[in-house]
Amino acid sequence: MRLVIIGGSDAGIAGALRARELDPSCDVTVVLDDAYPNFSICGIPYYLSGEVVDWSKLAHRTLEELSSYGIAIRMNTRALAIDRSRHQLLCRTPDGGSQEISWDRLIIATGATPVIPTIEGLSAGLQTDRVFLVHTIADARALMSALSSVQVTRALIIGAGYIGLELAEALTTRGVTVAQFEAREHLLATIDPTLAGQLEAELAIKGVELVTGTRVSSLTANDDVTVTLSRDLSTNTTTTTGDIAIVVAGVQPETDLAVAAGARLGHAGAIWVNRRMETGIDGIFAAGDCVITHHQLLGESYLPLGTTAHKQGRIAGAAAVGKTDEEFRGVVGTQVVKVFDQVVARTGLTELEASTAGFEPFTITTNADDHKRYYPGARTINIRLTGDVSTHRLLGIDMLGPTSAAVHKRIDVAATALQSGTSIEELIDLDLAYTPPLGTPWDALQIAATEWLQLVSQRQESISREVALG
Repeated sequence: MRLVIIGGSDAGIAGALRARELDPSCDVTVVLDDAYPNFSICGIPYYLSGEVVDWSKLAHRTLEELSSYGIAIRMNTRALAIDRSRHQLLCRTPDGGSQEISWDRLIIATGATPVIPTIEGLSAGLQTDRVFLVHTIADARALMSALSSVQVTRALIIGAGYIGLELAEALTTRGVTVAQFEAREHLLATIDPTLAGQLEAELAIKGVELVTGTRVSSLTANDDVTVTLSRDLSTNTTTTTGDIAIVVAGVQPETDLAVAAGARLGHAGAIWVNRRMETGIDGIFAAGDCVITHHQLLGESYLPLGTTAHKQGRIAGAAAVGKTDEEFRGVVGTQVVKVFDQVVARTGLTELEASTAGFEPFTITTNADDHKRYYPGARTINIRLTGDVSTHRLLGIDMLGPTSAAVHKRIDVAATALQSGTSIEELIDLDLAYTPPLGTPWDALQIAATEWLQLVSQRQESISREVALG
């Protein structure tokens, strides 16, 4: 059986490995349009900061390792069209020619492409050595070349999402002054504004000039980069200048090949797939940042994350070789990012998302120590917990705390509870580890859950009294 996979990043390689694991006789070919198979895009900021010295170390597996698994990698080969009736994939080869590759099963793992915001002059600026996207290893190497060869003292970052924040830290670590612009009122739209505000304060302490609620309306790149800024629809504008500009305004699913082949789209314009990663077209599967994400609390959504892509790719690889009893169980939206000395994480739903999804949400904001106060170095974790009033089901948690506070592992506990349908009471009853240097008898999560129950009880009593009084 011939399995062809379009895309050599997380989902594509996970699918190839799983297919070969289940069916060693399967002929697996991975087609990718660059020379960087199975690289960690998430590691790019740490290469740019200098913490990872050699970009090649960002590879999950080397080309030799992939070949040893029996996977044929065709690099610098661009997939141009999918012929469903003939089971052929038309490609442009490295020498500029064309070639057809035969397939019995096909996995589309084309990933996502950067969002290019509507900014006057941006398209032309991207053709210079002053304005950069950071989405691929090639992008990262181009930016690193500029950082190494040009005197860069001030960088402009357009976008304050997860990658934008990691880049702000990376460049600051290199000694570059950073000015960062975000169109929304707060950074990280996926977390609570209160916690976002605390993270904004951390950026200010570290010297990052963050400007929120402000759009970049134009960009000019010559010997330096000048951007024009405006707030909302105001005609009042200001300008600022840097040596380079980096555009990280999010991503969108890459679906052109799939759509041309007849695949239908779902949420956010991503390829629709079922839980076996089937597209509805016989013999064609899809996985990764190009497809919809099944969210356990929201249903169909779009969450382009490396962790999700690995899982989806694995399911697609299994289904492609006939193992159809494996299904993608879905996600609960777990994310974490380190920004200088702080870590912010979230899982589940915000109060607005929960209300829109038909729950009856109630949210509290509180804080707790990461370990016993009498042991030196105790720090505060800020927590926002959302639960359903009628069922007491845990719906979502946002957390912010110092890097020493194990926020990332506490959010993992919350994610596990969410995927298990745990109630607030059951969260309190979890048998979690405790020792004074690392925790408290009641973990920070359990302290927040206890407070939630108390406030919900008080709220219900207040409502009952109002009803009794007429």
